[in-house]
Amino acid sequence: MTRVLHVLDHSVPLHSGYTFRTRAILTAQAAMGLEVRGITGLRHTMDGPDVEQAEGLTFYRTRGVASGPPAWREWREIQLLADAIVSTAQDWRPDVLHAHSPALCGKAALIAGKRLGIPVVYEIRAFWEDAAVSNGTGSEGSLKYRLTRALESHVVQGADAVVTICQGLKQDLVARGVPAHKITISPNGVDLALFGEPAQRDPALAEKLRLGDGPVIGFIGSFYDYEGLDDLIAAMPLLTARVPDAKLLLVGGGPMEAALKAQAEASPARGAIRFVGRVPHSEVEKYYALVDVMAYPRKHSRLTDLVTPLKPLEAMAQRQLVAASDVGGHRELITDGLTGTLFPPDDPAACAAALADLLAATGTWDARRAAGLEHVRTSHDWARNVYRYQDVYHRLIAPMVNCPVVAAA
Repeated sequence: MTRVLHVLDHSVPLHSGYTFRTRAILTAQAAMGLEVRGITGLRHTMDGPDVEQAEGLTFYRTRGVASGPPAWREWREIQLLADAIVSTAQDWRPDVLHAHSPALCGKAALIAGKRLGIPVVYEIRAFWEDAAVSNGTGSEGSLKYRLTRALESHVVQGADAVVTICQGLKQDLVARGVPAHKITISPNGVDLALFGEPAQRDPALAEKLRLGDGPVIGFIGSFYDYEGLDDLIAAMPLLTARVPDAKLLLVGGGPMEAALKAQAEASPARGAIRFVGRVPHSEVEKYYALVDVMAYPRKHSRLTDLVTPLKPLEAMAQRQLVAASDVGGHRELITDGLTGTLFPPDDPAACAAALADLLAATGTWDARRAAGLEHVRTSHDWARNVYRYQDVYHRLIAPMVNCPVVAAA
């Protein structure tokens, strides 16, 4: 039975889009008969034992302290994680290391893989230098940006196989000179086994939030600048001019929360905007059930053009209508007029018009919901997508079957 050790930035029981994808991958791989475990680096900051059972999965934790100036600190992180991988592998004996971005994890896996004599798969979920630009913690072209990009390219070149979550990331790597045949796409997915019938609308919760009887536009997620929620708030006066009873329900939090609340308070449509704050993951379905259209107005940037988000797929799995900005990451997931509605990015007027038109077209709603769910079922269900990894592993492990390597001390 093939054993795979996943090398991770952080994991459950922490909750994030990163950990949910990891959980889905490992759970689906275990269901298909692989033996899987994970190991996290120093950025998994939740207290817990050195070997932790979380949501039915096993994770090893790296211990130690990385301090000093930036470049030295990251290099120390890499070394500590590489040593932890080797130590873990000497006990558990994986057949392959599967590292997930950021590149710090990938570099640690390359070092450990060389010492252990086993192949390394490196999976890129986003280019972290572009994510830093989009969330305001970095600037394009800065020294840190260029160093992060260079490390990513180095890891990609050194890995035995590369996985990306979408075409945008693959095409960028090919433009850097990475052979296309080295890259496999494993798209964002949803574990449909977790989604039964959608929750019923809770009238008491709707009344508590003063949603009324009109249509509700919703967003559930993190409040980062690149999500474009300021454009969604700016669209509300235009939307309510056409649909007077429309409400906007914003569930979540993040760096832009204070600015968005101030913008909403100053808006002519402030009476139609509701902030809920963060809610436990187990309660999210109750808020989906209050919404008529889930909106994803991401701004145009390198990140949003190259990376596909998970949230629209989760909304489709919840039988929700989806409206999203026409950026590259959304175009890979949504067919305009069939599985969702696309509108120009960075344009509140276009957003308002698209939402108003969709709200008026109630006769198309059932067909759109069915098409969205079918799209997830056929192209983004982890029960199917997980087989893409098996093909990669077999290709790497097969040449080694008759040449076993003893792990280095």
